[in-house]
Order: sequence, then structure tokens, then C-alpha cells
Amino acid sequence: MATGSSPTRAKRATGAAGNGRPANGGDGEAGISTYKGEESALRAGRLGTLGLLLSVLAASAPLMVVAGVMPTIFGVMGVVGQPLLFLILGAVLLLFSVGYAEMSRHVHNAGAFYAYIARGLGATAGAGASLVALVAYSAMQVGIFGILGFELSGIFATYLGLHIAWWIPALASVLLIGVLGWLKIDLNAKVLGVLLLIECLLVVIFDVSAVAEPAEATGLSFAAFDPGTLAGPGVALGTALCFSVAAFVGFEQAPVYAEETKRPHVVVSRVMFLGVAYSAVFLALSSWAISIAAGPDKVAKLAADEGPGMLFTLVQARLGDTFTDVLHILFVSGMLAALLSFHNVVARYSFAMGREGLLPAAFGRTNKSTGAPATGSILQTVVSVLVVLAFAVTDDKPIGDPTAPVLHLFTWMGNIGALGVILLMAVASFAVIAFFVRRGAGAAQKWRLLCSGVAGTALLGIAVYTVKDFALLVGAESGSALRWLLPALIGATAVGGLAYGAVLKAKRPEVHARIGLGNEAFQLDKAAAASPAERH
Repeated sequence: MATGSSPTRAKRATGAAGNGRPANGGDGEAGISTYKGEESALRAGRLGTLGLLLSVLAASAPLMVVAGVMPTIFGVMGVVGQPLLFLILGAVLLLFSVGYAEMSRHVHNAGAFYAYIARGLGATAGAGASLVALVAYSAMQVGIFGILGFELSGIFATYLGLHIAWWIPALASVLLIGVLGWLKIDLNAKVLGVLLLIECLLVVIFDVSAVAEPAEATGLSFAAFDPGTLAGPGVALGTALCFSVAAFVGFEQAPVYAEETKRPHVVVSRVMFLGVAYSAVFLALSSWAISIAAGPDKVAKLAADEGPGMLFTLVQARLGDTFTDVLHILFVSGMLAALLSFHNVVARYSFAMGREGLLPAAFGRTNKSTGAPATGSILQTVVSVLVVLAFAVTDDKPIGDPTAPVLHLFTWMGNIGALGVILLMAVASFAVIAFFVRRGAGAAQKWRLLCSGVAGTALLGIAVYTVKDFALLVGAESGSALRWLLPALIGATAVGGLAYGAVLKAKRPEVHARIGLGNEAFQLDKAAAASPAERH
């Protein structure tokens, strides 16, 4: 990836690094430009700490993680020590957040990952990262539509006696999320917050019930925190790490909303640390509760036998049918919250890319009445419709397995997206180091840079394991071409983005110089367009 920076770009990347102040100057508030009118900027000051925290935590879909990810790690990968695994990963991601959060104080850009990478490793690298981010978050969102459609079709059949194909409620959900994506971000945050708080409350009630009523003859066991449970025959630790990182995805989205946040130089970094800490503790305690409810020596077999149904079986035995029915409904609403959160992120990446010339200019405009990035929202809705339809036509019901398209859509897209986000976090860690070192602030930020280096190295290791074990992640046979073709999509996207950046540098240097600058570019263009008298 390119690490250089043109003289023009260096001149435009104003602001002194290492002084605790953002690169766009002022008091740290996002520099929302009025250049070209209100449609060219996101609305500032819409989100506070709580609103932003709820928005990013919703992406992690805690109930979906507890019901879907945890049984997979227990049963398929044989890792009984999930609680310890989540705490270890939480520590790694906290190290990542140290440098990433400091970077957020200097750069406020809805492009987040790619903007940071552009400012640290050069605009060409930023172009590559922009496409990877767009593809990764889009894939993660579209994958959830599959499992959501399947769950909704089951609910309709169970409670209403209606038997409909999974893709019908999936497409209806795509349209609903598309409409919500047009609304004001603070309204979206309220919707996400209510759904998130309710599903977390229900999981906590189950956790308490599991601790109060542990499996017979096992008692209140802390065996799941034994480091020895992370090793041994049949334990796929590397694959479990990949799966577990996906459970944390969401906290790193906080900088995407910096331009819409009150006091972003304070709130964004605060939310990242709170998000990681909350997720680590919540996931560790919930996975421990599951191990207690099933029994540490039986949880792996139960998870292998029942899969995602394990949580609902354990809940029903302790809290009854009514609570289990409510949990099923909240399972759906939690997925809707995650879908909306991912939709908002993809739309804002599209907006940032359109504003800087990486996408057509139409993507760099917002809805006049709500301030939402309208064109990016439409693009993500159209992509979701096309992908859901593509998987729907592979459903050869009643001859074949009608669940195959759903499982493929969820696992293929979800793991492609997770791989992309892991790589983006790793590269962003090294971009943070480059950003401060190149600005002469390496000594002042040395402990933050050390944290970034450790986190980046660990994340690269997890990415290697992800590619190595991709067949297990997506349920493909060891000799299947899918084990290479699916992760190769992220590699091809990165290479294509780098090539695109190189072409821009050669053919459109003015666009190349703007990559990662966000609203600063508009302010500079406005100043350049002003008359000499106005400038002085």
C-alpha cells in the first residue's frame, strides 16, 4: 500500500498532530461545510454519548450472538472456554481502540477506516480501504437478511399458520430498513436503543436464572474460565477467534458518526472504549451462563445437537413458554436493529466516498429534510434486494433443502464481511502509527503507538487464521473451492481499490489529493474559490 503523500495533499492535511486537537481545527466540533449548500453535509450535533453508544452496539446484535455465535463456538469448534476467549479479545480490541480513538480526535470523517488509512498510509491505500469497507459492511448486513427471513417465516408458521418462503419477509425487511435509513439519525438511534436495551435485558434475565439454577450435579462452575479449555484435541481456537471478533463488530463504527456527534473529539473515543468493555463483559458473562445452564461437560454436545435452538431450550426449561416466545420476537427485533445499524454505516461510507470523488457526486449529498445520506441508502437497499433474490432462486424446494440458501447467505456473507473488517482494523492500526510518526509526534504518542502495533499484529494473525480456516467458517468441505473463492473477494476488492487509487493519482490528482480529507476539502475548495479580497 502506498505510504507517500503528495505536496498538495500534505498542505491540505492541516492540523498539528499530537497536540490533542483535531486536524480540522476549531474546538473539535465537526467542521460541517455549507459549501454547495446544506445537501453536501451531514447534520452536526445530532448524537450524544448514549445515542451513539446504542447505535454502534446495535450492530453487534447481542441476542443473535448469544443464540447463534455462541452455540457454534461451543459445538462446532469445541471451545468451552468462551468467556475467557471474549475477555482476551476484548483486551486486544481495547489496545486497538487506544490508537484508533486518538486518531478520531484528529480526523472527523464519515469514511472512518478509509479516511484514517488515507491519512496515515497515503491516499492510494485509502482508496483500497474504502472499497473493502463498503463491501465488508454491505456483506455483513445482507447476510443477516437471510437468517431474519428464515426466522420470520418460522414465526408466521408457528403463530399465524402462514407458510411463506423465507425470502418474502427478507425482502419486506430490506424495504423497511431502507425507509428507516432515510430518517434522522437521532430518531434511528432511539429506535436502535429501545430494541437493544430490551434484548439485553432479556439475556441478562436468562443469565441470572442460569446462575440461580445451574445444571444438576455441576453447580456454579468456573471451568469455562480455565485457560486449558482453549487448547486440546478438537478445539479450533483460531477459527473461534475469527467468529468471536465478528461478535464485537460495531464499536469501530463510532467514528463514522463523528460529523453528526456532539463534541466528537470526546464522545467518539469514549463510545469506542465503552462499546468494547461492555461487549467483552456481556459476552463473557452470557457464554458463562450458558455453560452453567447446560453443564461445562455437556455444553459442547448440546450445542452441536441443537445449534441456535440451544438457547431457547435452556430458556424454556427455566423461564417458561411465554418468556421463550418473547425472546423469539426479540431475536427478530435485534436483527432488525443490527440491519439498521449496518445500513446507516454503509450509507455514510458511500456519502464520504461521493463527497471526495471516489463515487459519483450524487452519493455525496444528503436528504434535505432529514440530513440522511439518501443516495447511499438507496444503493444499499438495491444491493440487498439483488443479493436476496440471487440466493432465493437457488432454493429448489420441495426437492432440495430449503434452508441451504439461508445458511449460505448468512454464513458466506457474514464471514466475508468479518474478514474485511478484521483486515481494516489491522491496517488502521499501522496507519495510526504512520500518521503520528510522519507528523513528528511519535515520541509524544509512543504508548498509544505501541498499543496499536500490538493490536495490529494480533489482528493480522487472526486474519491469517480466518483465511486458513474459511472452509470451517462457511461449512464447506476441505477441498471445496469456496474456501479460497470467498475470502478472495476481499482480496480482489482491496487490489481493485488500490488500482483505482493509482489511476486517480495519475489521471485525476485533484481527486486523489482529497481522499480522506472529508469536510476539510470543501472548506479548502471554498477558500480557494474566494476572491483575494475575501481571503484577506
